[in-house]
Amino acid sequence: MTLEPDTIAVLITRCLHGDQAGFSTLYDHFAPMIYRLCYSLLGNPQDAEDVLQESFVYAFKNISRFDARRASFKTWLYTIALSRCRNMYRRKHFSLVELGQLLTLNLSAPSAETPEASLAQQNLQEVVENAVLSLSPPLREAVILRYGHGLTYREIAAVMDCPQKTAESRVRLAHDRLRGLLQPVAPGLLDELVGL
Repeated sequence: MTLEPDTIAVLITRCLHGDQAGFSTLYDHFAPMIYRLCYSLLGNPQDAEDVLQESFVYAFKNISRFDARRASFKTWLYTIALSRCRNMYRRKHFSLVELGQLLTLNLSAPSAETPEASLAQQNLQEVVENAVLSLSPPLREAVILRYGHGLTYREIAAVMDCPQKTAESRVRLAHDRLRGLLQPVAPGLLDELVGL
């Protein structure tokens, strides 16, 4: 179920007046998508859960700072979570993501369930993951937000605190670099994965 902007505004007002049910409703609605973002970036369920909790504690303590004229509540939460993920992977020196988690993709199942077909699919997945891991963090983050979470370029720009053209450019640069890395190994795979 999607919460309409008017409903979110009412819930925020309730939160500002200390209504625990308002906090609970917002958490229940947004926590799964924020967890998915954190897990995509951190690759570890415990770290993702920790950052999820930190993000909501911060958001709820600072809910009076939320300004609906500047961003949607979802975008504001993504910004908070992304900032905390960056702090976490700086501290722990994470490689940010595996492609399967990044884009929540499943490569096509092999036509024959033979060990050879399964191994070929696994090898292809590893090639794609390695290509994504070779991207700089800003490019990986932009791709995660665009394809893993379906954010618009405007929302990506708000979350990453950059101009919209920069967000578009980062996704385009990621495409170009991934295409260059994947084309020799699996022609057309990137287009299939991101629906180009």
